[in-house]
Amino acid sequence: MTSPPTARPALTDALTEREFLRWYWLKAELEVFARGQGIRATGNKELLTERIAAALAGRSFREPAKARRAAGKQLTAPITSATIIPAGQRSSQVVRAWLSEQLGADFHFDAAMREFFARSDGTQTMQDALECFAATRTRPSTPIDAQFEYNRFTRAWHTRHPDSSREELFVAWRAYRNTPVDERSGLEEGS
Repeated sequence: MTSPPTARPALTDALTEREFLRWYWLKAELEVFARGQGIRATGNKELLTERIAAALAGRSFREPAKARRAAGKQLTAPITSATIIPAGQRSSQVVRAWLSEQLGADFHFDAAMREFFARSDGTQTMQDALECFAATRTRPSTPIDAQFEYNRFTRAWHTRHPDSSREELFVAWRAYRNTPVDERSGLEEGS
C-alpha cells in the first residue's frame, strides 16, 4: 500500500534546508520569499535556490564571481552576411532580427548559437553565424540546464508522448512539480 502524497509546505523561514530542497518552487515565489527574508533576490533560479537554502541552514553564502563580459562595440543595423562579429557580441535584438530575416521566423538563440556568439573573437562574420545555425540543426538536442526544469520536463514529455495534448502535458507537469524530489520515483521527467 502506498502512502498518501505529501503536501507541499508553505515557503517560510521555518522550513529546514532539506525540506526546502525537496520541493519545486517557482522563481517568483523564491524572489518574494528572499526579499521578505532580506536575502538577495537577483540572479537565476539555481543561484536564488542556493542562497535561500544556505539561509535556511544558517550558513553564510558566498556569491559566485561574476563572469566578465568582454566590453566592446556591439553590432547595429545595417547588418550583412559580410559583417564582422565583434568579440563580446551579445545575442541582441538587432542580431536576432537580422538572423530571423535570413533564416525565418523559427530562428531562435539556442545553446549552439549562444555559444557561437560567446566564442566570437572578432574574426567571424554573420555568414559564419548562418553556417553555424545550419550545421547545428542536425545535432541531437543539447541537455537543458537544471534550472529550466519545466523545459526539461516538456521536452521529455513530448518525446515520450508525441500525440498528447497540451492539457495532458499540464496535468503531468502539475503532478510532477507537486511531488517532492525524493518521492518522484516512477514520475521521471515526462513519463
